[in-house]
Amino acid sequence: MNLWSYVIRRLLYTIPIILGVCLIIFAIFNLSGYDPAQTLLGKHATAKQIMEVRKELGLEKPLVQQYFDIVKSAFTLDFGRSWATKQNILDMIKEGAVPSLTVTIPAFLISTITAILISILVAFNRGKFIDKYLVVKFVGMMSIPSLAYILFFQWFFAYKLGWFEISGYEHGFPDFIPYTILPVIIMVVLSIGPDVRYFRTVILDDIYQDYVRTARAKGLSETVVLLKHVLKNSLIPIITYVVIQIPFLILGALLIESFFSIPGLGGITVKAVFDNDFPVIKAMTVLFAISYIVFTLITDILYTVVDPRVRLK
Repeated sequence: MNLWSYVIRRLLYTIPIILGVCLIIFAIFNLSGYDPAQTLLGKHATAKQIMEVRKELGLEKPLVQQYFDIVKSAFTLDFGRSWATKQNILDMIKEGAVPSLTVTIPAFLISTITAILISILVAFNRGKFIDKYLVVKFVGMMSIPSLAYILFFQWFFAYKLGWFEISGYEHGFPDFIPYTILPVIIMVVLSIGPDVRYFRTVILDDIYQDYVRTARAKGLSETVVLLKHVLKNSLIPIITYVVIQIPFLILGALLIESFFSIPGLGGITVKAVFDNDFPVIKAMTVLFAISYIVFTLITDILYTVVDPRVRLK
């Protein structure tokens, strides 16, 4: 099967998946017995006021039509307007995407590259002091809550030492850089531990395979064995792990954006939760689901690039 036939077939497979995801989102937001109009107006609202708001928000439509409105938004990316701000939600997403990506992309690249290099180092020295020390260190780092890192780094590096901006954001390059350095450092610290543990496990799984013993028997150095053979064969699970993280980059970092007052998608989502802004919450949920499906497809395609033995079926 050629690549384009495979891609078209997989895209057709995503249609029922998207329909199912939209059904779950619809059930969560519409069939829970929760009345958003009552929440927006408060407990002293009259029945007439509640009916007017429900009509304005489209909550009086038949349930089937409300479901297909969610499906339509998934395929057209037309999410309507925010209940809280009255802004077009797609415009809000476009505005919030840039601040989110200025934080998440550098953090993602730095943490991934650093984690792979450290994983190769500990795998090369497996069982030695440096391997045990780094594993214990990263497990210890993973045991600390992310909120503790955010608060400590803000207090110590931004407030006490004054090395970084404590919060805020400036649009445009390079004005945003002083405001994103500390959030990027925190994201790297938070993600490098899980990354190293996973990559180290994947690499060590390959080290004990028969082809590695054969390569060593041929007289190849340990460096050549690790970089040319082991790392190459470990790329499939590594690619899976890395590419599936990309949808999370698009949505931004919820806690970090909130604490650093970065007007990204994470901050928009948190604000929507506090404001009971259901259209925005639904839009972000649908956007994440679609992103996850798309990048899963990209992962499968990349398999054939990394390993020619993988065939598209």
